[in-house]
Amino acid sequence: MPYVKRDATGAVVAVSRDSTVDIYEEVPEGSAELAAFLGDGEAGRESIDQTDQDFVRVLEDVVQLLIDKGVILFTDLPDSAQEKIMRRQRLRSELGGRLDLIGED
Repeated sequence: MPYVKRDATGAVVAVSRDSTVDIYEEVPEGSAELAAFLGDGEAGRESIDQTDQDFVRVLEDVVQLLIDKGVILFTDLPDSAQEKIMRRQRLRSELGGRLDLIGED
C-alpha cells in the first residue's frame, strides 16, 4: 500500500511506496485522493501521446517527400511499412482536406 504526506490543509503533497519519517500515512491504492494527486502524471502521458500522434503524421509526410524527391524508393521499404503507408494514404484521401497536418507554420 502507498504512503502519503499531507500539508496543513490535509491535501496530499507526497507519495511513497515505503513508509518514512515524513511519509507514514497509509492509503488504499485506488483511493480518490491518490488518483487526484497522481493525475498530473496522467495528463503528461496524454500530452505525450497526442504529440506522438502528431509526430507520426509529420513523419508520414517526410517519408512521402523523400519518395517524391527520389531520395528513397517506396519499394525499398519493408512490405509491412508499404502496406501501412498505403492504408494511411487511402484513409487520408477519403478524409480529404480535413487533416491539416502541418498547418501554416
